[in-house]
Amino acid sequence: MAKISNKAPKNADVVVTLFNKKEVKKLKLEKAQLTFLESEINVNRNTVLMPSLTEKHFFVAIEGTWNAEAKESMRKTGVEIQAAVNKTNLESLHIVNQSTFEKAAWYLAEGAALSNYQFLKYFKEKSNKKNTLSKIFVTDATITEAEWTELHNIVEATELARTLINEPVSFLTATQFSEEMNKAGKVAGFKTQILNKKQIEALKMGGLLGVNKGSIDPPTFTIMEYKPKNAKNKKPIVLVGKGVVFDTGGLSLKPTPGSMDEMKCDMAGGAAVVGAIYAIAANKLPVHVVALVPATDNRPGGNAVCPQDVLTISDGTTVEVLNTDAEGRLILADALVYAKKYKPELVIDLATLTGAAVRSIGTYASAVMATADQKVVNNLMDSGFEVWERLIQFPMWKEYGEEMKSDVADLKNLGGAFAGQISAAKFLEHFTDYPWIHIDIAGPAYQNKVDAYRTKGGVGVGVRLLYDFIKKNYAN
Repeated sequence: MAKISNKAPKNADVVVTLFNKKEVKKLKLEKAQLTFLESEINVNRNTVLMPSLTEKHFFVAIEGTWNAEAKESMRKTGVEIQAAVNKTNLESLHIVNQSTFEKAAWYLAEGAALSNYQFLKYFKEKSNKKNTLSKIFVTDATITEAEWTELHNIVEATELARTLINEPVSFLTATQFSEEMNKAGKVAGFKTQILNKKQIEALKMGGLLGVNKGSIDPPTFTIMEYKPKNAKNKKPIVLVGKGVVFDTGGLSLKPTPGSMDEMKCDMAGGAAVVGAIYAIAANKLPVHVVALVPATDNRPGGNAVCPQDVLTISDGTTVEVLNTDAEGRLILADALVYAKKYKPELVIDLATLTGAAVRSIGTYASAVMATADQKVVNNLMDSGFEVWERLIQFPMWKEYGEEMKSDVADLKNLGGAFAGQISAAKFLEHFTDYPWIHIDIAGPAYQNKVDAYRTKGGVGVGVRLLYDFIKKNYAN
């Protein structure tokens, strides 16, 4: 990744100056340069390359209200600059904020760094594909050195999540996924405990074990914990992430063309909570956080669960399995039961859970359902706008829960034909007795094309969202 620092060199390959659009005359430029810049701005070009300067020098005009949308626009400008640097095989970028917009350089640097991410592990020839941008320097009086380190760690955590999502199941089995979490803990400074199949059996996690029955690879259940001595919360925040490392649908094999092509991403919820606790620990936030990831693949082999089978979750709840492709909620159920032992202040789970979420709101946002206090949910949604990982809240009316009742067991794992994201959440709610928020990230978790700084493949949705929310509401 491109390293972010505030220790700028005398000469960088590319320089970007941010300024207030109405104060263009305050820039220290020669008359001809100023005339050129003003003429470009007058035709609504807010990003201008000054051709006559010795280094490549971009001028970025900022105007209007400094809100979440403006910050997102600045990230996208960072993408433009990043592309220009790499196109000309240059290595360093220096961003200078001469505007009155607070932390403007942060957002441009964030966009440039995130868009610079690449997953090249499996290419034979990597050198001719690798981006040349490796250093991003920033000069911004509104940002401290510690904040630049913070941003670097957030980008690194997001890229960690992206890489985990991009890894194929030929490498990232449940066992390897747990090992990658353990490695991340050693780097960032959080503790990791990995439960193997025998330990999972001892805990009677029938959902996780049931989904795993069709696989030759064992399941894992990984517990990550960051508990600093100066933690401000007496009860921990627990993050739960779905860790289905590949989803064939099981015996209810995914039927439609292309429906299995992106299913290595079905552990994106697990990747998000790994990235979030990584960023929290690396930046030493004074918050006690636990992250839980139940992991397995979902295959139709061996003694795979059949439709109409009944599984018993670790709290004794019986579940009739009507569709083996509704497996994420089964493994999450065991994790949500396990979360009770922490007597948590709040539990947030993230999962690529339903196609219904995608059909209802597309890929531009995640679906949210909750039993937590509405103020807490609103704060999370505010963070969603701040980092531009937006959330749409859906109701949790009891009628949706009625759809999850079975004729032969306590629950079934499939609801009605409509609003599947809500009935799935009502299923999960059964296993909670604490303030809880469910985030269905099925839409934005994986992209089949580049979308600004959201690179093709794993996006890492949830990392920046959770970090911003936890920092603002529990660390301060």
